[in-house]
Amino acid sequence: MFIDTHAHLQDALKIRLDEVIQNAKLNNVQKIICASYDLSSSYDAVNISTKYEGVFVAIGVHPENCEEYNDEIEQKLEKLCENKKVIAIGEIGLDYHYTKQNKDVQKQVFIRQIKLADRLNLPVVIHTRDAIGDTLEIVEKYKQYFRHGGVFHCFHGSIEVLNKIIKLGFYVSYGGAITFSNANSLREVVKATPVERLLTETDCPYMAPVPLRGTENEPKNIPIIAQKISEIKNIEINNLEKILEENTKKIYKI
Repeated sequence: MFIDTHAHLQDALKIRLDEVIQNAKLNNVQKIICASYDLSSSYDAVNISTKYEGVFVAIGVHPENCEEYNDEIEQKLEKLCENKKVIAIGEIGLDYHYTKQNKDVQKQVFIRQIKLADRLNLPVVIHTRDAIGDTLEIVEKYKQYFRHGGVFHCFHGSIEVLNKIIKLGFYVSYGGAITFSNANSLREVVKATPVERLLTETDCPYMAPVPLRGTENEPKNIPIIAQKISEIKNIEINNLEKILEENTKKIYKI
């Protein structure tokens, strides 16, 4: 089976979730990890997971929402983790794409959630955009708090950065961007990624893969992404499917 390790089912897809889940199953995507970006989306994700057997949850506060993070929210996130469908803290990290004015707040919230994950014996799902230097600095400085591992989601870094995070024990997840015509350098990074550290995601409803660009992305499109990885790494698709499933189970325990 295939697994979508990073999807946002709480937003645009929420109005037709029965169809989305059915589409996924028809394409052998049997499990989906619904990632969150604030407290409200974390609650929504947990509620969705109670309705659909194959849906699991990562909860947390995205760097774009870091200003709202406080002790009360952290306590509520910790309480949500009592639900057994919650299998990670994420997506968390740093994002300087739209603003660099709150770097210190982003860093503090990132570190707090890293420590929260460690306290709860959960892996982390890391988002980094235009902030890889500071992200790596924090990950290296606080590496003792990653006892349960983590994933760099929707990875777009260089081979040099890849090697650093692999050495630190992280998994790397790729989405539809690897199918884009202008993504030759990213495909080289995929090629350099150890197969035992590979994961696939859609980041839906965003970033639909070729030939579906411009449409609403869904978990059903994971096989398209996996097929591209199969071609890049010259691995037979059935073998790759088994490897991806095993990798996902190792990091997320699902």
